[in-house]
Amino acid sequence: MADSWIFCIFGPEFSNCELMSYYAWNRRRPRVYNGTPQWSLDALFISPFTAKRKFDEDGVPHWEKLSPVTAPTGIIVMDHFLRRLTAGQGKVDEFCLIYGLRVEDLDSLIYILTGMPGYKFRLAYQLRLADELLRYTELSLHDVAKRSGLGTHSNLCVVLGKYLGLTPTGRRIMLRRPGDAGRYRL
Repeated sequence: MADSWIFCIFGPEFSNCELMSYYAWNRRRPRVYNGTPQWSLDALFISPFTAKRKFDEDGVPHWEKLSPVTAPTGIIVMDHFLRRLTAGQGKVDEFCLIYGLRVEDLDSLIYILTGMPGYKFRLAYQLRLADELLRYTELSLHDVAKRSGLGTHSNLCVVLGKYLGLTPTGRRIMLRRPGDAGRYRL
């Protein structure tokens, strides 16, 4: 009677050995999602900026408040994760503790929604955030690394060097256009 739950879920023809082999097969099979991703990184990105510099007819600058979308998916867990990434809090294990999730659960959710494994999505999001901060702010490289969730200046250098072949200063020069510095306020 200890295996009565198996009977309730799978029916009388499903034995304990079959259940064990099903779980073993499910763990070993490669992850292939047959659906299409519902969101791209750009659609999920939450801007870290709160205001944009505008000029009136006389050329006098003023700040216009931005109202960023803070819940792009409508899925509470995913939206909270995106807000934490935007705030530079990219530690997945700490986030999972809040909701009682396993890291694999969050990874699967991200994979289904974006088509990217969780670690790749997080890194791509952090790089996009670092790009925004490098382009539009005068933050020091240490502050950009910390605010983007990459941690330290060294981590920022390694990640940009490995994936883009650039230093942080080189990336800032490449991204920045005339008038970009100071266009947005954090």
